[in-house]
Amino acid sequence: MRRQVRLIAGAGVRWKLRRRLQRTLQHANSCREVQQATFLRLLKLNSDTAFHRDHLAGIKNSKQFRNSFSVTDYSFVAPYIERVKGGEQQALLGSRNQLLMFTLTSGTTASTKYIPVSLQFLKDYRHGWQSWGVRAFDAHPVLHQLKIFQLCSNFDKHRTAADVPCGNISGLVQHMQPPLIRLKFSVPEVVQKLTDAETKYYVALLKSMTDPDVGLLTTANPSTLIQLARLLATQAESLLKDLHDGTCEVVVPSDIQRKLRLKAYRRRARQLDRILQKSGTLRPHDVWPDLALLAVWTGGSAAAYLPQLQELYGEIPIRDHGLSASEGRMTIPLEDNTSTGLLDIESHYFEFIPVAEIDAISPITLEAHELEIGSEYFILLTTASGLYRYDIRDVVECTGFLGTTPLLRFLHKGNHIASLTGEKITETQVVQAVCNVACKLSIIIPEYIVAPVWGDPPRYVLHVSEDVAGQIPDQLEFACRVDAELKLLNCEYAEKRNTQRLDGIEFKIVKSQRWKMLRTERQSGIGGSLEQYKHPFLIPHLEFAESFLHTA
Repeated sequence: MRRQVRLIAGAGVRWKLRRRLQRTLQHANSCREVQQATFLRLLKLNSDTAFHRDHLAGIKNSKQFRNSFSVTDYSFVAPYIERVKGGEQQALLGSRNQLLMFTLTSGTTASTKYIPVSLQFLKDYRHGWQSWGVRAFDAHPVLHQLKIFQLCSNFDKHRTAADVPCGNISGLVQHMQPPLIRLKFSVPEVVQKLTDAETKYYVALLKSMTDPDVGLLTTANPSTLIQLARLLATQAESLLKDLHDGTCEVVVPSDIQRKLRLKAYRRRARQLDRILQKSGTLRPHDVWPDLALLAVWTGGSAAAYLPQLQELYGEIPIRDHGLSASEGRMTIPLEDNTSTGLLDIESHYFEFIPVAEIDAISPITLEAHELEIGSEYFILLTTASGLYRYDIRDVVECTGFLGTTPLLRFLHKGNHIASLTGEKITETQVVQAVCNVACKLSIIIPEYIVAPVWGDPPRYVLHVSEDVAGQIPDQLEFACRVDAELKLLNCEYAEKRNTQRLDGIEFKIVKSQRWKMLRTERQSGIGGSLEQYKHPFLIPHLEFAESFLHTA
């Protein structure tokens, strides 16, 4: 009965979203025209701002824009953002483009970046997600009748001097959901305010275990779903006791505890306890037998987690979230089990710099319809939130076209390239090399870090936690095989190794406590969030390895 109610209640919304998706797919046949219209819309939106007067006055079209306005980064727009933080919205955002919040990101530097989220930006952002959602749900129709387990981070971690919330945009989207839509979600909004990872995951599991009708698990990083499955297995008895008694074993602030409205689910607890007693553990499919889809990042380094994800969750389809960041949503995946997505040409105006051109004084820039299949590019964004020709430092590959609109897959961050003697190893190559070796040995290496170490000759070190290293029978041989794979993937690396300008890869075991400390340190930055934490598989800085080795 509950499933039928959910199906009927959402019929009108689904009809509206399907019509919008159809328009989006039709627009893919007119990439250049749609992008020109998007550019003009964005230019007009913030035309009554100080930034526009200072830098964009007189620009009437995208050709003028590209010829007279340079590629930018955060430092260029930061002075205007500071004025917006102080309450001067029209320093960057138009009078009809209300500021809602700042989303925080640590980016590639140590300092926190404050990215404005305006009303129009949020509409564009949600439009991309809705297109993703209706496509995914229609591919798995049972999802229309089931609930969604979603983990978000707090949109209101702190406030600016002008009382503007600062946090994570996914939390704002959840906060603004209509009451009818909120009924689809198993994790209540208040859980996003929990900052300790294990506490947050425990409470989210406890609230979601009350109902077997969960069909979709979604969060940004696949490592989060791995942690959830592990917590379910290791804390099964505590979770079932709390489920039975209507209690919560972990310490939760009293104000959050009240809003959780915990109550006893004795029948449900007994049902799951019988499974636990019979099998000795609880797995996600035991709790949610109709689980139909996982939604996480799968591109770039996130691909390293997929074998373990499938081991813990079974052969459940995985749909990539799409390439997205605090600065904007870039692609909409249309199929399962691929990180490739359709460029979201209705939301932002995009430009692309070929990878080989990135260090040129005047690099070539291409519009979306001009890309070539198989080529790699840095992607530039112009958005409703006042970013113009913004270099997000993401490297993407064009894998094909839908109509005249490119299909893209994320490869790696542009700064995730290490080069001691000109070999230019990318994080994508590191992940592929380790995955290839692990696959051949039928083992799973969920996390590791490769970093350069200076010497005569210099070398790369493969850091692995002692918990993981124990499953590798011959660690020296493992490092040698990874080294051989990198030679196949990177001809420059092969040349530097053959000419002894680089030494072979060294295997280094890291104490579990030190590994946990590193993860905590990298998650604790004000610009980060638990669900969006991206584990670095390649850290190109010499000082990192030296520091990590001395404290390991």
